[in-house]
Amino acid sequence: DTASAGHHDGSSTGWAHHGITVSSTGEVITFSEDEPTVQFLDSDWRITHSWNAPVTAGHGLRAVMGPREERLWIADNGDVAVRRSQGQYAYEPAEGETLHGSVVELTLDGEEVRRIGPPPHPAYLSGSFCPTDMVIDETRLGGSGDIWIADGYGQNLVHRFDQHGHYLATISGETGAGLFIEPHALHIDRRSVTPELWVADRGNSRIQVFDLNGMFLRAVGSGRLVSPSGFVGFGTYLVVAELDARLTILDDKDQVVTTIGEQHRPDRGRPGWPNRHDRNGLPIRPDMESGKFNTPHGIAVDLQGNLLVTEWLIGGRITMLSPF
Repeated sequence: DTASAGHHDGSSTGWAHHGITVSSTGEVITFSEDEPTVQFLDSDWRITHSWNAPVTAGHGLRAVMGPREERLWIADNGDVAVRRSQGQYAYEPAEGETLHGSVVELTLDGEEVRRIGPPPHPAYLSGSFCPTDMVIDETRLGGSGDIWIADGYGQNLVHRFDQHGHYLATISGETGAGLFIEPHALHIDRRSVTPELWVADRGNSRIQVFDLNGMFLRAVGSGRLVSPSGFVGFGTYLVVAELDARLTILDDKDQVVTTIGEQHRPDRGRPGWPNRHDRNGLPIRPDMESGKFNTPHGIAVDLQGNLLVTEWLIGGRITMLSPF
């Protein structure tokens, strides 16, 4: 039931291309690329505090409880979006930066703990490392502490590091359903006895599932998914944020239970999508409709069981869907 929904619209005219997560105390943590800052929101959508982040972009965010304290992990793809004509944004290195992004672990006060850059893999002898997401096999849940990183905007690879940040292995999809194209998001699914690594293989409109040693298990959603971009567990279900204006809900048998939002996007190919452009051809915020998604990107669940969805567009938007 999605009858109860709230919206948080960004007043910024800047690009929004970020994730969302929820701390153990219930604070909603999100990101503004304008400054850039990490922002903490209360239950009334008020920004309670923020701090400058030592990253270019907060594409993927994840609050993780460590052995002593909670930490915030950020997947920084290393790019900034620059306005161009015909309603388009082009991605370029920030001033003085390269296209090599990183995954950064920070305290909730903004102190950098460690930074993981490109692994010693041949793809990075000349290619960019632009991570879009990460997931930690949390020890408090019986996991190994391994860190999985998706290089979704760089070399289309998923890398495994141990809990100390030492590189272990890489998966490309080649020994699975096929080479990844834009592996955008990661999730460790613990709904069954044996946890699994889920990879949103967005460019191939499917999910690839692996065990936690990187061995391929199966493909999910081929022919049903369009643009899987993010995951969150929701009881016995898994909710998939799809860039094409909808959420897709899967049961524990990998079957689509329902979708929330548009089934087809007639405006998908419009100039400037996901935005629109003004009379001078510069991209501007699209017309937004309450109760309809534009481009779901990041997704989380708060402590009350509400779904929180960020969208990829100028100014950004967070939508809350309540099951009650």
